[in-house]
Amino acid sequence: MTESILVADHGNWVEITLNRPDKLNSFNEEMHLALRAALEGARDGGARAVLLTGSGRGFCAGQDLGDRDPSKMDGPPDLSVTVRTFYAPLVNLIRSLNFPVICAVNGVAAGAGANLALACDVVLAGESAKFIQSFSKVGLIPDTGGSWHLPRLLGEARAKGLAFTAQPLKAKQAEDWGLIWKALPDEDLMSEARAMAEGFANGPTLGLGLTKQCIQAAAVDTLEDHLELEADAMKTCGESADYAEGVSSFLEKRAPNFTGK
Repeated sequence: MTESILVADHGNWVEITLNRPDKLNSFNEEMHLALRAALEGARDGGARAVLLTGSGRGFCAGQDLGDRDPSKMDGPPDLSVTVRTFYAPLVNLIRSLNFPVICAVNGVAAGAGANLALACDVVLAGESAKFIQSFSKVGLIPDTGGSWHLPRLLGEARAKGLAFTAQPLKAKQAEDWGLIWKALPDEDLMSEARAMAEGFANGPTLGLGLTKQCIQAAAVDTLEDHLELEADAMKTCGESADYAEGVSSFLEKRAPNFTGK
């Protein structure tokens, strides 16, 4: 049986690949648990960056609806259990990691697959990739943080348009709208994503992790509270070995050797 998640350890960063290509990497329970274990393993193993991508011709088609066939069920499913047990913890885990999580979207990202990508810190996509809020096609709402991320990234009008129509959004337009960081030629996607992961992992990851947490907190903080959060984060950064190394390397005109501490 094929492993549903592949993990490649590059020392200070980890590449995680969704690996159900015959199902467009759609989620079943086993893949959920394996992905969560891989992310927790990267965190607990001291990784300083994670790259998430998919195998085959697509990134992720969301939930495997073969597990939701009404003709094979005794009654309607309680989808809140699925959200609370699997999708919500996955989004919370990605956003809680104190290092950058890069997503390289190869091909289609639909439903929960699209919103899994949006939960990551930096999203790169091949030019053939498409983002589809496919939930309305089956009478659902955008979960996996979709109804939270979309209006914050795009505004209410575009968020509602994508959610109501399930219209595919091509990678270049997603970049132009500010939904993702960058659209790239398909053949350049993985090399640039891996170079970015390597660069982040060798960077000042204590500061990058705090930057991530500050930016995420801005969605709910008041300005007054956020300025205090920034002050606390700057205190931590200022006391770090990375800050001392960054200043020293700048003054000595040499490349810095950051340790993430």
